[in-house]
Amino acid sequence: MKRARRWALGLAALIALGSCIAADGAPPQRSLAPVTVATPPPPAPRMPPVPLGDFSFQGSMIQGGLVIGTAPAPTARVLFNGGEVPVAPDGRFVIAFDRDAGPAATVAATLDDGRTVSRTLTINPRAWNISRLSTLPKYPVPMPEFEKLRPAEIDQINAARRQDTGAAGWRQIFQWPATGRISTLFGSQRIYRNGEAGAYHSGTDIAVPQGTPVLAPADGVVILVSDHPFLLEGNLLMIDHGMGLNSALMHLSRIVVTPGQAVRQGQVVAYSGATGRVTGAHLHWSLRWRDAKIDPLLVAGPMPGNTAH
Repeated sequence: MKRARRWALGLAALIALGSCIAADGAPPQRSLAPVTVATPPPPAPRMPPVPLGDFSFQGSMIQGGLVIGTAPAPTARVLFNGGEVPVAPDGRFVIAFDRDAGPAATVAATLDDGRTVSRTLTINPRAWNISRLSTLPKYPVPMPEFEKLRPAEIDQINAARRQDTGAAGWRQIFQWPATGRISTLFGSQRIYRNGEAGAYHSGTDIAVPQGTPVLAPADGVVILVSDHPFLLEGNLLMIDHGMGLNSALMHLSRIVVTPGQAVRQGQVVAYSGATGRVTGAHLHWSLRWRDAKIDPLLVAGPMPGNTAH
């Protein structure tokens, strides 16, 4: 009986073993869990290069014009016609075009990463008020007196213009220092006998009576008060408006501010007169940025009240 039971168990084991053998006699393959192969993510799209910024300008691209520029950010330095100009923290800077400026100028910014943005500016020409006095000789300045005194006056004026006071009046809209008839325009010039040209008028003359209050055209710092009437300018007051821009107020009867004094736009700084080389009482206002002489009409706009010249 026990033998029969052992025989039955062996037979069952053989049957179970046979059921695990493939029909072709090959051992069975183990069923493996599916393997997932990680697909690498697609490459991130390449960001397009950041385009270079550009300049923006406000002002007059014309002979005798003043322009406030804004450099592309972030800018390390700005060159104007190859010379470096100061740039404020907000990227703004000042440039100007002389009365006889050529047809084009170049402004370039070097960005913090070393790239450069450059622009060529077109400067529009102007027709100047030219008087031809072909029968008159050029008015001579008394040479002995001029040669003796003028160099020291020029030295004082040039030293004043080299001062950097940090004034911020250049950001303002300028106002006229006095209101009246414009008697001589900026850039006017006389041609005398034999075609000899006189110096062109470097500012604007305002015909006002002696003793008329003269106002600061913009915020600034006083950089020169002449201690005696200069040969040409008479009693001269100069105000720095910052960034190389300055005003000169000439032929004054009295000056009521002192060198180094900060002044505010519209503040009375002097009184008009007839000192220096003049034929009558008036105020001469000239504006200059570095060596460029600027037309006050382009900076302060039309004379209030449309006073004719």
